[in-house]
Amino acid sequence: MVERPVPAVPTPASLHEAALRYLARFAATEAGLRAVLVRRIDRWARATPAEDTASRAEALKDEARQIAARLAASGLVDDAAYAQSRASALRRAGRSHRATLAGLAAKGIGRDLARATLPDDPEAELNAALVLARKRRIGPFRRDAAADLAAKRKELAMLARAGFPQPVAARALAMDAEEAEARIQDFRR
Repeated sequence: MVERPVPAVPTPASLHEAALRYLARFAATEAGLRAVLVRRIDRWARATPAEDTASRAEALKDEARQIAARLAASGLVDDAAYAQSRASALRRAGRSHRATLAGLAAKGIGRDLARATLPDDPEAELNAALVLARKRRIGPFRRDAAADLAAKRKELAMLARAGFPQPVAARALAMDAEEAEARIQDFRR
């Protein structure tokens, strides 16, 4: 068995440096950055067999929250810009409005900011449904031109499970292949 070295005791300065290194590589929300720092502290706490580790870890977690807040206040962490970028990428990838909101919430974006970032646009929802239909090769993109009623229901259910409302899903599945492809190309520009 290979023994791993015990991590060095995190300090406010080392946590700040770790945060800056993380932000140099990845876009993050304030909550996401805080989670990265807390995981680092937790790794240290699990590997350190001292009695005062728990109280020291809690103090360091408070420091991590302050570091994330300071970086957000300085503009290095911008939740609104992150939300805009992430929402746009998810929509272009074929995610429904509902799934995109859930994805933003999972990254630590507040409900109000997520709703402000992602207006409810029926045409964008239809375009996202078409992107997913093309990925799954259903509706206008199915290999065999004719599908029986059971296959069409399965396709409708697939889009419903992905979070698309029934009218949007039905409209996407009934669309002509050429029109659907043209809409996708315009949507992705």
